Amino acid sequence: QVQLVESGGGLVQAGGALRLSCAVSGGAFSRYAMGWFRQAPGKEREFAGIIWSGGSASYADSVKGRFTISRDNAKNTVYLQMNSLKPEDTAVYYCAAKYYSGRYFASSHRYEYDYWGQGTQVTVSS
Repeated sequence: QVQLVESGGGLVQAGGALRLSCAVSGGAFSRYAMGWFRQAPGKEREFAGIIWSGGSASYADSVKGRFTISRDNAKNTVYLQMNSLKPEDTAVYYCAAKYYSGRYFASSHRYEYDYWGQGTQVTVSS
C-alpha cells in the first residue's frame, strides 16, 4: 500500500524557519499531485499548498510568500520550506497524495486526496 511519512516538525521561535519532508513509498510518486494541509488546535484542517507533477505549485493566501513546496522525484519526497514563521502557523502538518489523471479536481479539499501521512507537529513560539 502507499504510505506517506512526514518529518521535520519541531519547536521554533517566531520569525524562524523549518523544512518538512514527506517520503512516499509503494506508489508512482511522479504521477501524484502532493498537497500540504495543516490543522491548528480547535480548528478545521486547512489547505496550505500543492505541488503538481511538473513542479508548479500553488499556495493558500495565508502562507503565500513565506512557504515553498518542492519535490524530488528521484527520492520520492516532497518538501515544505516554511520561513518567517508566525505563532498562528502552529499546527499539525499533513502531506497528502492525489493520483492526477489530468482532469480537474478541487486541490484544496481534503476529500479529493487518496493517501495521507500521519502528521508532524510544528509549534511556533512568540
